Amino acid sequence: MPIYTLRPHLVKLVIGSRGSQLALVQAHEVRDRLLSLHDGLDVEISTIRTTGDATTGSLRSLGGTGVFTKALEDALLAGDIDLAVHSLKDLPTQMHSDLALVATPEREDVRDALIGPSISSLADLPDGARVGTGSLRRRAQLKALRPDLNIVDIRGNLDTRIDKATHGECDAVVLAVAGLNRLGWRERIGCYLPLNQVLPAPGQGALGLQMRADHPERAAVAALNHAPTLVAVQAERHLLHTLRAGCHAPVGAWGRMEGDLLALDGLVGHPEGTQLLRAEMRAPRTCAESLVESLADALRAQGAHDLLQVS
Repeated sequence: MPIYTLRPHLVKLVIGSRGSQLALVQAHEVRDRLLSLHDGLDVEISTIRTTGDATTGSLRSLGGTGVFTKALEDALLAGDIDLAVHSLKDLPTQMHSDLALVATPEREDVRDALIGPSISSLADLPDGARVGTGSLRRRAQLKALRPDLNIVDIRGNLDTRIDKATHGECDAVVLAVAGLNRLGWRERIGCYLPLNQVLPAPGQGALGLQMRADHPERAAVAALNHAPTLVAVQAERHLLHTLRAGCHAPVGAWGRMEGDLLALDGLVGHPEGTQLLRAEMRAPRTCAESLVESLADALRAQGAHDLLQVS
């Protein structure tokens, strides 16, 4: 077990982050918020290369789950870093028993967006347009809306994927609005995809702050938690886990607080868009677990289990 050594009157925290531009912006945001809340902190950022960063194959060929997070979790377990900042949609729903999801800061916009020349709506795309995304969830929902679309499997950092549209390799690409907003690239968005048409990935738009469960500075990081966000993303992640689906399965989920009620929408799709199963329920937040179980049952009753075997 790692031994944490702290300098007198000055607590040093090392944040682990992927090396992408977006990941580092997120890590610096967390660092700045920690420094603004707590005196006596010395916070540095350590860049860690993950399997997903080191390879170019599709996420499915890599096994999908944990490719962007396992190296960070290993660094936490080894005591090399104190805090890992994840894009929560990448973090598997099951984690090592010595680790804990300590905080989820307030969530960004959960929607997806289309980026491409002269695009103001999905209808602007020509017949047979090439649309870039590496997500089966996005693929399923876009193909359901526009069966004519040619979905191109792409990966890479946000700027690399945007270049595929601006340089003509694709007619458009689909990206999460949250990352574009965090990078200050809102003006690049051609159109937002409405939530009644395209549900986000579980945890999309949220950050997951992960530490060793026994870390002495856990409370300091927990101060960044936004309770309504945590309730919503826990429900989404529980749905994913209950359906026995991985982070990159064609599953969408959107949780949010509506007054005293937790609302949760769920979706399971066929990768080719030939079937989309949807369900929506609401319940008091104190009944979140039973709400998720009921929603999962409703999706399974429509055939979700068989559909997930296809992907």
